[in-house]
Amino acid sequence: MSVANLSSSPTPTPTPTPTPSAADRRVVFRSRGRSHGYITRLMSPGDIGEVLKPFVFLDLFDNRGDTFPTFGLHPHSGLATLTYVAEGSVSYEDTNGATGVLRAGGVEWMRAGKGVWHAGGAGDPGLTRGFQLWIALPPHLELGESESLYQSAADIPQVGPARVLLGEFGGAANAIAPPSDITYLAVTLKAGETWRYDPPAGHTALWLAVGKGAVAVPDVLDHGEIVVFDRAPGGISFTAKGDAEFVIGSAVPHPHPLALGYYSVHTSAEALEAGEARIEEIREGLAAKGRL
Repeated sequence: MSVANLSSSPTPTPTPTPTPSAADRRVVFRSRGRSHGYITRLMSPGDIGEVLKPFVFLDLFDNRGDTFPTFGLHPHSGLATLTYVAEGSVSYEDTNGATGVLRAGGVEWMRAGKGVWHAGGAGDPGLTRGFQLWIALPPHLELGESESLYQSAADIPQVGPARVLLGEFGGAANAIAPPSDITYLAVTLKAGETWRYDPPAGHTALWLAVGKGAVAVPDVLDHGEIVVFDRAPGGISFTAKGDAEFVIGSAVPHPHPLALGYYSVHTSAEALEAGEARIEEIREGLAAKGRL
């Protein structure tokens, strides 16, 4: 198992001049998900996660300035989680030995592999909001070693208004090695600004979730919405209706079925059984140390 703290300081590069490859993609699904307290579940493996895999789960979190709840140690296997803090801060801990506070603009990457436990919750007092994404892993990684990486805002490459959270965009690449052919960006636009995204070849899975404000595509997409775009060739042009922030993901589709546990996503029942057995081994060790 490995723990790393990525500490490069990239210089933002200008936005590339897009060349539309075809007519813009259309919105084929939109939703506000299901809210529970400070968490809104926008995507789950049992609904649009099946359509958008390898993206299988997305939460929007926003404590509205209240005390953020702490989520105690809990397990994962067969998937990777990427937590992006748009504003405020969150605390973290994992069984790879990492602890700390992730502040605005930072990323927590947890590739669970065959099994890991982690925890998170309140950071500094005040408003905290952001997104947690789950990504299904391919067979060669789903039972591999776990990996936890923590990036500050300064570690994340930026191309114009887009911060590259995973994969590559506009000639810039995040230092986190993506588990498959994925691009995941956080975009901030001022009122009236326009930005275009033309996904790489083969990225037919394409979605967007609005974390603040609204953007027109030309349909107006508001804060708290997730939308799925069709799989036709081409990209999307966005115009901010007031100051706006959103995350956008595209990928080559995950060709494997989803075998689901409570905290796990694998490609087969056999792999799920192996992952959950390893999770139980870690649980027994934590319990013996009085940590559960």
